[in-house]
Amino acid sequence: MNMTKRFQFKAVGMKLFVIFFTTIVLLSSALGLLSYSISKDTVMDQVSEATSGQMMQAADKLDFLLAQYEAASRQWALDTVLREDLVTVSTADIGIRDKTQAENRIREKLNGMASSDKRLQGMRLVAPNLQAQSSYNSTGYSGMSSSDGVKAKIDRIIQADGEPVWFPTEVKGFMENENIATMTMGRLLKNLKNPNAQYVLLMDVKDEAVGEVLANLKIGNNGQMRIVAEDNRIVHDMDPAQLMQPSAITVPSDAEEGGIYYTADEQMVVYTPLKTAPWHMVGFAPVSDFVQATDKLLAVTLAVIVAAVLVAVLIGYYMMRTVGRPLNQMCSLMEEGEQGNLRVRTEFRRADEIGRLGQSFNRMMGQISALVDQTNASAKEVLVTAEELAEASRGTSLTAGEIAAAMEQIAQGSGSLAMEAERENQLAENIGVRMSKVSDTNQVIAAAADRVLRVTGEGAQHMDSLVEKSTRINQVNRAIVQNAEKLKDNTASIHKILELMSEITHQTNVLSINATIEAARAGAAGSGFMVVANEVRSLADRSKESIQTVGAMILDIRREVQGSVDALTSASPLFDEQLHSVQEAQGVFDNVRHEMDALLTEISESTHAVEVLIDSQLALTDSISEASSIVQETSAATEEVASMSSEQFKVSEKLVGLSSRLEELSEGLRKSLVMFRT
Repeated sequence: MNMTKRFQFKAVGMKLFVIFFTTIVLLSSALGLLSYSISKDTVMDQVSEATSGQMMQAADKLDFLLAQYEAASRQWALDTVLREDLVTVSTADIGIRDKTQAENRIREKLNGMASSDKRLQGMRLVAPNLQAQSSYNSTGYSGMSSSDGVKAKIDRIIQADGEPVWFPTEVKGFMENENIATMTMGRLLKNLKNPNAQYVLLMDVKDEAVGEVLANLKIGNNGQMRIVAEDNRIVHDMDPAQLMQPSAITVPSDAEEGGIYYTADEQMVVYTPLKTAPWHMVGFAPVSDFVQATDKLLAVTLAVIVAAVLVAVLIGYYMMRTVGRPLNQMCSLMEEGEQGNLRVRTEFRRADEIGRLGQSFNRMMGQISALVDQTNASAKEVLVTAEELAEASRGTSLTAGEIAAAMEQIAQGSGSLAMEAERENQLAENIGVRMSKVSDTNQVIAAAADRVLRVTGEGAQHMDSLVEKSTRINQVNRAIVQNAEKLKDNTASIHKILELMSEITHQTNVLSINATIEAARAGAAGSGFMVVANEVRSLADRSKESIQTVGAMILDIRREVQGSVDALTSASPLFDEQLHSVQEAQGVFDNVRHEMDALLTEISESTHAVEVLIDSQLALTDSISEASSIVQETSAATEEVASMSSEQFKVSEKLVGLSSRLEELSEGLRKSLVMFRT
């Protein structure tokens, strides 16, 4: 039992143990985790700063590489020989010999530049109209492409008006027909004197050349590097399959300079913009790659916390033994004293506060023992005196009680008879009043029942009319649903016709594209046919747009019709339920009318019975009034005698009660003192 009390949480020893344990563990844990967090933040700041520096160096290298090609393209734009050759090949009335020599010089220049730089896949001089016979490229290139995507890129270069334009890496090259991924720089070679001699210079840089520049840059153990365009597409990545795909690691839209941020999946992202192209170089790696050293500190912190827990347990146990155990013993001794054992004493031999408390407890128990002995002797004397006084009081009270009891019985009998007579008289009068009210109420109920009966008849007529109208509404609703279903089927047929027309338009568009291709192959002879093919294709496109517009309208109509059908279909059960409810209400009105007829009959019979009871009540009231006057005279005389006897009896009873109370107090004091052992 003592061990159980010692380890209860309410015990002082257990509270001291919990306080010391919690304080030591929390302080050691907080200091350890705080040092770990500060170390981790410091390491991440140093890593991010170093990584940013590496990223800026790599960006400068890549900018230097791209700037070299921009400078080379600028030299081509200023090359007078190339300019004259381009004028020669663009002039229609030039001799074949001069034109051939100029074309050979252009191709030699392209091949020389491409072969001297292994990082170049090749170079092109493309006519703005994308005609293959007017364009030139270095050896190893596929033919020209005039797709919409290529046209859009050429237009973008022309709009730059002689400034270099960089295009992200594409898996199949700029012309979308190569077998190697390249990054392309384009520049318009302007000729203000002869605009027909303007060409677009394209320099295709191999994607692997960019990889060589970034090969020495490494972020963490599992980090990756990539270049991201403004539209978040991947310009360069070590995995070729990622090229031109949306990047999961993005750059903030408002980022004008380099920066660092952390993703939700614990990755550090470092980005810096390029100066030559509107792209960002992005490096990212898991944070775990950089905090491995701090993990050792975390292990040391956990070891310190475990040691702190052990120390806290030892200190807490020591406090329980030195403080909690003596207090527990003191509580046990006081509980024994509470049970009546005043001979308990402490055995503390300590000079601290607990020892002083034990000595004070021993002196207090000695004083209480002496007081109990003295009180016990006084209680015995009081008990003897109380017994003698109680015996004399009982004799006096017995005689007075017999007299008072006899007189009180007589007085109670007379009083009871008078009260009964008075109460019967009041009851008779109340019965008469209530009978009158019942009669009046029956008349009011009869009149109300007549009105209810008339209203019920009118309600039944309205319900008949409502049943007929609800039936007609239900029939109209079903007819609307059937018409809506037919309209839905008709819209489906129209949609199928539009699909057939769309297919015809598609075939027409394909035929016009084929005709355009054949006309391009025919050259100048097929130019007229090309115009016709373009008009046919334009007409097919407009037809397709019209068909799509009509199709969308048909789909909207079909959805609206379907919504109406669904609404009416869902409302149909509600109309059926309404009709059924109205029919049930009609039956209820019929039942109410029959019940009101029966109620009127019962009210008539009740009114007749109440009139008979009123006549009987008047006769009973007269008889009770005569008996009440006689009883009141007898009761007044008896009450005077009973009052005097009651006063004497009360005095005797009070004396007996005081004697008994004194005897009980003496006995209680004796029993209370008996339980103490001195």
